[in-house]
Amino acid sequence: MDNSGKEKEAMQLMAEADKKVKSSGSFLGGMFGGNHKVEDACEMYARAANMFKMAKNWSAAGNAFCQAARLHMQMQNKLDSATSFVDAGNAYKKADPQEAINCLNAAIDIYTDMGRFTIAAKHHMTIAEIYESELVDIEKAIAHFEQAADYYKGEESNSSANKCLLKVGSYSAQLEQYPKAIEIFEQVAGSTMDNPLLKYNAKEYFWKAALCHFIVDELNAKLAIEKYEGMFPAFSDSRECKLLKKLLEAHEEQNSEAFTEAVKEFDSISRLDQWQTTMLLRIKKTIQGDGGDLK
Repeated sequence: MDNSGKEKEAMQLMAEADKKVKSSGSFLGGMFGGNHKVEDACEMYARAANMFKMAKNWSAAGNAFCQAARLHMQMQNKLDSATSFVDAGNAYKKADPQEAINCLNAAIDIYTDMGRFTIAAKHHMTIAEIYESELVDIEKAIAHFEQAADYYKGEESNSSANKCLLKVGSYSAQLEQYPKAIEIFEQVAGSTMDNPLLKYNAKEYFWKAALCHFIVDELNAKLAIEKYEGMFPAFSDSRECKLLKKLLEAHEEQNSEAFTEAVKEFDSISRLDQWQTTMLLRIKKTIQGDGGDLK
């Protein structure tokens, strides 16, 4: 299907919409149904945006949705304006990540002003994901995940808040902000271990917190593991807890071979992900004379 015709049609609609907006602002236009013309223009921009989407011209689609959003705002149609900014953000995501963030931020401002915090949180998550994967700015991703978690918590959406916090915890540890990561993992573990449906996940969060403790200080890790076993007895029987105890022993003896062997044995049954491998490598590097790999 030839979409170049769609693009041409979209451009004509944009030009017509621009004309309507200009005439609505003139003295005579204002007297003779100015608002009606602005509403028509809004509709035209939205139709043009969808045609640009069909033609895969994402920047033009984003721009057209933005024009509609601004006009909706001018007419005090806040919800329509926010929806159009989100549509603009989704279109720009495919072509201009920074512009997508600007549009989503504009939508968030409207939603928070209206007290719609759950939907604002959802868009903060989207922005965080753009920073995470497109712009690779981890600190900004963390800030938006934290803001999303705050809004979710305020609305009692605790599982969504925890999902965001776990991202913050993992990235904080990557950036070597261990106390912050430990606090988050312990907090999420504490809130999930009392939930019959989620308590199985608590051991994973205690394990992650213990790894962070271990990087900072071996004694810290020992005390933390004892504390977690007291708080959550099921943690004692977990493979993660058994591995931690073997690693502590190997670390005390400064035995990097025993350390690697214990990790390999664990990995052969439960695959370690990239984050866990990174943390274990950081711990292993604190063993004197270690080459710093897990092979």
